[in-house]
Amino acid sequence: MRRRHRTTDAILVSLLLCSAFAARECAAAPTDDVIARGKALTIAGDCASCHTADPAKPFAGGKRIDTPFGPVFSPNLTPDRDTGIGGWSDDDFLRALRNGVAPNGKRYYPAFPYPYFTKLIRDDILAIRAYLATLAPVSNRAPPPQLRWPLCYRILMRAWNALFFTPGIIRPDQGKGTEWNRGRYLVEALGHCGACHTPKNAFGADRRDQAFGGSMVQGMFAPRLDGAARSGLKSWSADDITEYLQSGRNGHSHAGPLMSEVVLNSTSKMSDADVRAIAAYLKSLPAGAPEPEVTPPSPAQMSDGERIYRGACVACHELDGSGSPRIYPPLPGNANLQSVNPASTLRIILDGAQTVTTPRAPNAGSMPAYPKLTDQEVADVATYIRNSWGNAAPAVTADEVAKARTAK
Repeated sequence: MRRRHRTTDAILVSLLLCSAFAARECAAAPTDDVIARGKALTIAGDCASCHTADPAKPFAGGKRIDTPFGPVFSPNLTPDRDTGIGGWSDDDFLRALRNGVAPNGKRYYPAFPYPYFTKLIRDDILAIRAYLATLAPVSNRAPPPQLRWPLCYRILMRAWNALFFTPGIIRPDQGKGTEWNRGRYLVEALGHCGACHTPKNAFGADRRDQAFGGSMVQGMFAPRLDGAARSGLKSWSADDITEYLQSGRNGHSHAGPLMSEVVLNSTSKMSDADVRAIAAYLKSLPAGAPEPEVTPPSPAQMSDGERIYRGACVACHELDGSGSPRIYPPLPGNANLQSVNPASTLRIILDGAQTVTTPRAPNAGSMPAYPKLTDQEVADVATYIRNSWGNAAPAVTADEVAKARTAK
């Protein structure tokens, strides 16, 4: 009799344990709302742009990302257990985004923007993971980084983190409204805008005293996002910023080659409220470092540049540079054109450009490349458009153009 009671008790305990385990599993399963929120957060974080090398295999990684220290390749975010994150726990995913540490203990390089993602709240990180878990698993192992010696040793990232990485979430500013705080969260954390738009020091870390002051990225110059008068966003309204992020263009400018990816994969798909919050936050940023005083270019260079402009550019941009806003961008007052670094202007002249098309702006526009112009001719016409119609920016030299040709 005693043995039968012990057997019955064991069965009951087993059933209770199984029920408790099942309950925990059910409770842990993400809801449809959480997955939908995770998808929206993944879009806002523009994860697809970096983690998709083959459009037929979204989020499968392997995309080459060029850095000043050599190329790195994005990892696979699909739930494949061998080459993706299918075998990761929630804690593994949290540690990667919060601390830049892989499940095997290796440190990530900051090309993975964990210095920004560390500011995300836990629920948002787990919602992103829940969405990624719904993707089709793809077997794709990314190549190893090809960084210069000694940066190929990840152990050095411990010292980098000690010097330049401050973990911790963003705390809301109680003196600001909900929209401003949401915009700050999207810009400084999830959207990691500073990864491209903040200048870097010799070690690749943000110059925090020059936040959003513009920076070189893969041969282009990501312009200032602060309130600088000529090369920043002072002349743009919040509506201008919203239109630009949603359509890739506005009455002032068009998105260049790198920003077009962000618009296409991220900001054009975000909610209206989130894009307006970004605009409200960016418009609140004061001008940081003062814009340099510009010495007027020589009359000879301006004259040579005008001659080239009249022969190659007036058909689309008009004699007065007014262009056709939202089709051919106007040149007077163009903030990107007046950046202290002319890299983006030179790339567009040398390579041409294609306007991104979005549901809000489906009509395409394009600019042909002018690779047959000499280095001096490109320098002259770039200097002319950067210093006409009230614009002011440093003159461009033939040496700068020569470097731009080889910076692809």
